[in-house]
Amino acid sequence: MEEARSSFSRFLQARIGYLVPLALLGVLAGCAPPIGVTRVSPGESYRQSIINPLSQGELSNSAKAVLHRYNVGERFHRDPQDVIRFLHDIAIHDDRLDILFALSELSYLEGERLQGSASPEAPDAFLQSAVYAYLYLLGDGTQSAPTAYDRRFRDACDLYNRALGRAFPKKEGGELELRSGPRKLTVGDLNITPKPETLAWELDRIEGFLPADDYIVRGFTVRNRTPGLGLPLIALTPKSPETPKGGVFPVTAFLRIPTKVQDLGKSPESATLELYSAYDDAEVSVNGRPIPLETDTTAPLAYRLDNREIWGLGRRYFFKSGEITNPLILIQPYQPGKIPVVFVHGTASSPVWWAEMLNTLRADPVIRGRYQFWFFQYNSSNFILLSAAQLRETLSETVRKFDPKGKDPALRRMVVIGHSQGGLLTKMTAVEPGDNLWKSISEKSIDQLAVSPEIKAFLSRMVFFEPLPFVTRVVFISTPHRGSYLSKDWIRGLVRKIVSIPAGILSRDIYSKVVAQLTLPASVRHTVPTSIDGMSSENPLLKTLVEIPLRPETTGHSIVAVLPGMEIASGNDGVVEYQSAHIDGVASEFIVRTGHSSQGHPITIEEVRRILMEHIGIQAEGPATADPAQNTLP
Repeated sequence: MEEARSSFSRFLQARIGYLVPLALLGVLAGCAPPIGVTRVSPGESYRQSIINPLSQGELSNSAKAVLHRYNVGERFHRDPQDVIRFLHDIAIHDDRLDILFALSELSYLEGERLQGSASPEAPDAFLQSAVYAYLYLLGDGTQSAPTAYDRRFRDACDLYNRALGRAFPKKEGGELELRSGPRKLTVGDLNITPKPETLAWELDRIEGFLPADDYIVRGFTVRNRTPGLGLPLIALTPKSPETPKGGVFPVTAFLRIPTKVQDLGKSPESATLELYSAYDDAEVSVNGRPIPLETDTTAPLAYRLDNREIWGLGRRYFFKSGEITNPLILIQPYQPGKIPVVFVHGTASSPVWWAEMLNTLRADPVIRGRYQFWFFQYNSSNFILLSAAQLRETLSETVRKFDPKGKDPALRRMVVIGHSQGGLLTKMTAVEPGDNLWKSISEKSIDQLAVSPEIKAFLSRMVFFEPLPFVTRVVFISTPHRGSYLSKDWIRGLVRKIVSIPAGILSRDIYSKVVAQLTLPASVRHTVPTSIDGMSSENPLLKTLVEIPLRPETTGHSIVAVLPGMEIASGNDGVVEYQSAHIDGVASEFIVRTGHSSQGHPITIEEVRRILMEHIGIQAEGPATADPAQNTLP
């Protein structure tokens, strides 16, 4: 009996061993059929649709489809190079573009794999990815070129640009080694030949190139990029008189592949690495097709401004009054045919505070194509007439240097934009004071002063001058034409105690001898005045300057800041009252509701853009009028 039970038990166990898997399969089949769908969120659905080597480190569905077509998916994981070679051989005879697209993705993943193992061959794999992406986008096969509506088109653009940034070895500091010579692809060698003549700048004057995509930008409201093909670069230039700290400018590298896929690795033709300035070039031509270039004009600017020292220069110059050996900063090489826009900063400030305006204006292709931007820097604690003289002399010398024969008409259409005290300096480029300024402080002629000829020449330099004939438009931003209400006696006295008057300008002893012969306010009769004294409403020079009109050939514009909630007529920006900033005789006055540092406000920048467009004869949207009530924006 026990033996029978034992035999039956063994029979059941044997049958259960078969039945359990069958039962489980039945359950699973009932819960999830082998083919079906799963509901996901819109965000997850989108993430699934954009899977590619750049976003997720995986092949896209399009590339997987090609591997599946030829049953080489598993083979790719075992031997990537073999599959790339296999598909390349197919592409020679089969001009379906999806094969080239898959080859680009496969090569990019192979580059990632090689880089992960620290292989020196990784850059060649990334170069190969860029080459196949180029042939997919711009090749001359019989199949119709992909359209912008094809996701593969957009992915291929990104693959080309990003792979190109990883196709060259990097130095220790991150600079790319844009070397010429043969490069090893899976299917043979490809010779790379740099073509620096496409760049409007001597290549030997560039110390290195950094990929702009290696950096995240902070501080700017917007990162300005134009979509297209090419690798955006930060070009590093050495120190020079124009850029004493070294300079940067945006460049785009474009790799041109002149060969067909059938001749890749065999053709004696070289691929050319062309370099283009993002200030000048918006597109290239390939087989008669205009191809826009990808550019990044913000990253180079942010890279240059990522320096704590330069952000403190304005305050340092204000308090120490150190000598400025380079008063005019050019952030790009002088370009004939482009109109200079000169920015003049305010008190205790410096050119870096124009960065937001510069970044925004340069994003406009029309502005970028027609203008070049210069920056005047000065000791903003010096008395204003002296700084204004330095501005006029610097601009005159620069025009003579760049265009001694007067052949560039764009230089004779200069626009000068000044903020706060800089607006006062700006006005003195475009007025003809005659002897009015001198008469406001002296009842004698300058020749009657009992001072040395050097002092007479020094005084004449500041009060007797001609307007600059090449300045044809000026813009005043938050400018205290009638003085600042913050320039009280105690503030001016405090500033005199903490700032240093530069040696050699006007010693206190000499000043006391001169002032005894002039008609000046009591507050400055016993000490050399600073710019804060100059912006006092008591200053007779300022009272006279505000009444002197701009010369007829120069058009003026005012942008006046008034704090939110204040009545315009009685309001102020925290430093300058509307009644001080308002002047007659300008073509437009625009009110922006913000504080004194209004040069970075987006509405201010948009008004400056309108003015610059007007300067070149283009009527922009939303023109300002002379009626402040019509121009007030929140």
